[in-house]
Amino acid sequence: MKKNTYLLLRKWHFLGGLFALPFVILLAATGLIYLCKDYYEEEDTERIVNVSPATGGEALTLEAQLGVARGAWERPINSVELPSGPDKATGFVAGRFGGKATVYVDPYSSQVTGQYVAAEADMYKVRKLHGELLLGGFGTKIVELVGSWLVVLIVSGIVLFLPRLRNSWRLLFRPRPGTSRTVYWRDVHGLLGFWCSVVLLLILAGGLPWTDVWGAGFKWVQQQTNTGFPPAWSGRGLSSDQATAGGETLSLDEAAAYARSLDLPGTVTVTLPRGPQGVYGIHNEHFPEQSRQRAVHLDQYSGAVVSDLGWSDVGVLMRGRMWAMAFHQGQLGTWNWLLVFLVTALLLALSAAAAVAWYSSQGERAPTRIVYPAGLIACLVVLGVLLPLFGVSVLLILAYEAVGTRRQLARA
Repeated sequence: MKKNTYLLLRKWHFLGGLFALPFVILLAATGLIYLCKDYYEEEDTERIVNVSPATGGEALTLEAQLGVARGAWERPINSVELPSGPDKATGFVAGRFGGKATVYVDPYSSQVTGQYVAAEADMYKVRKLHGELLLGGFGTKIVELVGSWLVVLIVSGIVLFLPRLRNSWRLLFRPRPGTSRTVYWRDVHGLLGFWCSVVLLLILAGGLPWTDVWGAGFKWVQQQTNTGFPPAWSGRGLSSDQATAGGETLSLDEAAAYARSLDLPGTVTVTLPRGPQGVYGIHNEHFPEQSRQRAVHLDQYSGAVVSDLGWSDVGVLMRGRMWAMAFHQGQLGTWNWLLVFLVTALLLALSAAAAVAWYSSQGERAPTRIVYPAGLIACLVVLGVLLPLFGVSVLLILAYEAVGTRRQLARA
């Protein structure tokens, strides 16, 4: 690598690192905490969800349980989470995403065992801090900018790290011997970054769909290429034929019985019909085997299958997006959780090593007057297009540099 190119990469890596470092530490720390969400909430969840089957008794019908839930709750219920076993309460759900809330009913005693409101949970606040710094849409854009710069830092860090391997492959596993404190901690930073790079890029890929600018752009591409969820996945465009009903509608218990007959893995949800033209929806959420997820819709009068879609009917970009987002949250299995936890902890360590290296160098400044090769300019342009907020920040930095250069020439 030419010296000028090396200095340029080092400069951008240095400047990007100074900006991103405090945010990366915050995001890594909150990410580690949020990964432990299920363990943190386990005691409260078990208290609400676990029930004791009545000896010799029978469970109430789902219709009866729905009546109990509606009588005890003012929220409009839109779906039902089927119990995974005879010792589990039935969940009745209102709202979606961050506004989702669930009230649980004991099918044997007809008592409400409790409710879970996502927006009132401690971990919801951690998630908000992690995703938007508790600053709303403005905070989301800051997080997106940091994530975009982190992608550039990983790529530039790999390019800066590789030339040292010419001397010895052992430098893949240890810092260079006999070096100063500054170089030692730079090497520790580089080694940790190199070995974490691929997984970090996957974690970042899973976080970007939640952002405002990049996420909106990705959604637009999905729409233009028809590679998202098919409209019928959520029941859009589907309707029941009331003319064939004879005044009778399919009960919730009958819809649930059909859902159980499908033997779907994971959490199975039955969505209630919306109005006289609505349909029953059956969905399952199963992150470890996403290919086994399915969406089935039933006519609320005849019980006929209106739509039956599998994971292969979902567009390729959406399948990739959902996999990456599940990977980001450690939902693909124990191996995924442990890998993301370990790499996020190492991200904290390499950030600390970078801070120590910078401090021990007494705030050493990166060189500023460097000629920009055409190839690297092209790379910046490509990255600026793929990561729009990074592109905007680069333009601002270059404009600031241009103003500073003019002032220096004017003084000369």
